[in-house]
Amino acid sequence: MAGRINDDDVKAVRDAVPIDAVVSEYLQLRSAGGGNLKGLCPFHDEKSPSFQVSPSKGLFHCFGCQEGGDTIAFVMKLDHLSFSETVERLAARAGITLRYEEGGYNPTSQRGERSRLVEAHKIAARFYADQLAGPEAEIGRAFLAERGFDQAAAEHFGVGYSPGGWDHLTRFLRGRGFSDKELVLSGLSQDGRNGPIDRFRGRLMWPIRDISGDVVGFGARKLRDDDNGPKYLNTPDTAIYKKSQVLYGVDLAKRDIAKASRAVVVEGYTDVMACHLAGVTTAIATCGTAFGGDHIKILRRLLMDNGTAKVIFTFDGDAAGQKAALRAFEDDQKFAAETYIAIAPDGMDPCDLRLAKGDDAVQSLVEPRTHLFEFAIRQIVSRYDLETPAGRAAALDEAAPIVARIKNVASQHEVAVQLAGMVGILDTQFVVKRVGQLARWARERGGRGPSAPPERHGRAAYEPGAPSRPSGPALNLRSPAHRTERELLKLALQRPELVSPAFDAYGEDEFTGPPYAAVRRAIEEAGGAERGVHSASEYLSRVREAAPNDSVRAMVTELAVEVLHGKTIDEVYAGQQLVQVRLRAVDRRIREVTSTLARAGAHGDPEHLAAVQNELWVLQQYGESLRNHGAAAL
Repeated sequence: MAGRINDDDVKAVRDAVPIDAVVSEYLQLRSAGGGNLKGLCPFHDEKSPSFQVSPSKGLFHCFGCQEGGDTIAFVMKLDHLSFSETVERLAARAGITLRYEEGGYNPTSQRGERSRLVEAHKIAARFYADQLAGPEAEIGRAFLAERGFDQAAAEHFGVGYSPGGWDHLTRFLRGRGFSDKELVLSGLSQDGRNGPIDRFRGRLMWPIRDISGDVVGFGARKLRDDDNGPKYLNTPDTAIYKKSQVLYGVDLAKRDIAKASRAVVVEGYTDVMACHLAGVTTAIATCGTAFGGDHIKILRRLLMDNGTAKVIFTFDGDAAGQKAALRAFEDDQKFAAETYIAIAPDGMDPCDLRLAKGDDAVQSLVEPRTHLFEFAIRQIVSRYDLETPAGRAAALDEAAPIVARIKNVASQHEVAVQLAGMVGILDTQFVVKRVGQLARWARERGGRGPSAPPERHGRAAYEPGAPSRPSGPALNLRSPAHRTERELLKLALQRPELVSPAFDAYGEDEFTGPPYAAVRRAIEEAGGAERGVHSASEYLSRVREAAPNDSVRAMVTELAVEVLHGKTIDEVYAGQQLVQVRLRAVDRRIREVTSTLARAGAHGDPEHLAAVQNELWVLQQYGESLRNHGAAAL
């Protein structure tokens, strides 16, 4: 069993790998003000960015779905890794050698399963690339050359060759310390009569990398007529490879996609190569499956999914390509980006087009021309005889529901007018009204769905032992008291030097929001805000560790990354928040004491009445002092 990673090494990994550098490998980040960054949340679908990263604190938080944490938590949640696997991956990135506390460090036996499978693929990719230079791979080199790819292109994309024997790679990986079980789990080998054999034999090999650049699978192209397998053979789904969740070339294209707010979706590995070599460095492709919802999520995060972003699909002009385009249109409304289709003359794909007409032709091909919805509608309309009233009516009946699915009302109206022209119906308003009616019916049928279970807004949700955080906000931020309490806690977590030591004298009962009282308790148990003056990152880690459950921990993270609202964040601003929270607490206590006096009346115990009256006088004087002198009276 693997030993526990040394705590100091975990801290070193946290400190060494900037959270913004890690997160930006998965999504595009932009300035959110106050030193924070924002982007589209990778954990839930959203149209506008509510996911924030605080590089200075090493934390992230989504104000939409409430996911949050540090660099390790981000990678764990997004890549579905264990804690140790995540630390090992980040440690390798930072060049940190980890120590294990039970039984010492054993790099072969103590790595997590995912790390082992990724390492096996990394070694396999080098093995296949080396084989491409051998005599047996002449047929593979010829295949590449015929398509305009030289040795430099093959090296850039890591293209390799799998030898034709039964177990060349299997024996090679065994020699590198991998077990038969690991080789089968990785998808690189498969069970044979006498043990594992190579899955890929005698084929041209493309390494498939995830968005962070790790090799997680392979695409293998048949080269010989006596190969009875499919034309393309892909790695089966494994612990590290899900074909519906990877895009070939995304590791090379991601930065240019984010920079240009544009992505080009092609159909194959050679098309990606041709596009990149022609200067279209935003090209990516699916891996043996149709373009679908999980692929859209990857692109949306890179594009920031704003209205100016563009996604261009290039499909073959044949029936299969047209069918693929219509499938892509099914998910069109999941994009905020504009979607287009590009079909080359004579139905050529980008690889063939580059060979026939050069790089300029490829660049010209992917310049947006035809909206995807327009292409989809034209394909539907083309199946009907528009010379007859019955044909026009039937075309309208099938196409109108497609137009009605367009969410943007202005775009929907414009396309409805275009549809009238395509079908040949002179009464444009009739078509517009028909589309509008279908859209309303769809909304009414869809409704808002069943109501969610009631949210837990009370104190119990934030007590020790409570289950994970509630599904929605637990506070009324229209309440001035809650707003001020929230701002003070943000200052205590983000700028403790501005509120310390006064903040540490505040009690839990001064925070009326149950989550805020729980955060105040966690800060106290972590050593108070004064501790954060000396070591910000360690302080936040201690506060998060002191949180009694996930609800409080999520609230700590949220407050630690949320932008402070003051125009100038200084001691004056901090003093105002301190005074407001304290003053409201004093006023609440005055009301309680006044109520006690009213209930006691003139017949109460004189000694007790005198004590209560004295407390009331002290509170009133303190409140007056706070109003007149501000933070100086604290």
